[in-house]
Amino acid sequence: MKKHTHSLWGIVVCVLLLAAVFIMSDGRNLMLNLEGLVVVVAGTIGATFISYPKNAIQAAVKVAINSYKSRIPSGEEIVDSLLDLSIKSRIDGLLALEEEGERSSVLFLERALSMLVDGFSQEDMRDALYTEINFFQQRRNQHERVFRHMALLAPAFGVAGGVIGLIGMLGGIKDSAVILHTIPVALTSTLYGVLMAYFLCIPVAENIHAKTEEELLILKLITDGVTLIGQEYNTLRLQTRLQSFVTPQLRTLQHKSLKEIRSRYAQMKSDSLNR
Repeated sequence: MKKHTHSLWGIVVCVLLLAAVFIMSDGRNLMLNLEGLVVVVAGTIGATFISYPKNAIQAAVKVAINSYKSRIPSGEEIVDSLLDLSIKSRIDGLLALEEEGERSSVLFLERALSMLVDGFSQEDMRDALYTEINFFQQRRNQHERVFRHMALLAPAFGVAGGVIGLIGMLGGIKDSAVILHTIPVALTSTLYGVLMAYFLCIPVAENIHAKTEEELLILKLITDGVTLIGQEYNTLRLQTRLQSFVTPQLRTLQHKSLKEIRSRYAQMKSDSLNR
């Protein structure tokens, strides 16, 4: 939620700054030019569809929207969940993890636990999960490239709009009405191209990149955690191993003792029996 609030504040600040410049400008009506906007937006979108297939663009847009809307569980939350699963597996056995996997909201964790319960070898499970991680990273890289490509195209079409405006101006060099009509097209097209690239496309691409890095960390954390649970790794050693994935700022100030973790699971088990 905090990240989404920061994104919203960034959008508000940029919009207010641009609006203030337009309002304070004496020629603010000249800055709003539909022809220049059409050249930049239509040209950028059209060239993007020439560069990438339709399904790749649709997927990129969907990922971009979700990168601002969805919330990724923190590394600390995943570590806590894996420690709970470790204790449960040592008390009730690995088969007891199947129910926990079905209740998990993290699909990757559900698949990893399903492999563990189905008896996959540690090597096969790790290979399958890391293969999924690699393909996930490749897909996200393509989504990011779509917006970076648009960021390259937009200023170019801004320049193209400027050239179109200048050609029109030269064609009516003796007519002041034509000049007054074509100059805004020439100047605003360049402005729109720069704004589209640096206010929209590049920030979206950077957000996808940052979100992907966070998700990759979580996926690798889950892979190592579930693999170690399958090896019946000592819970305290597992905690130390998993917390190496988390930045020092996000690590708990005090490690939970094994007794605390067992107490937490006992309470959880008692609650489930009372339902």
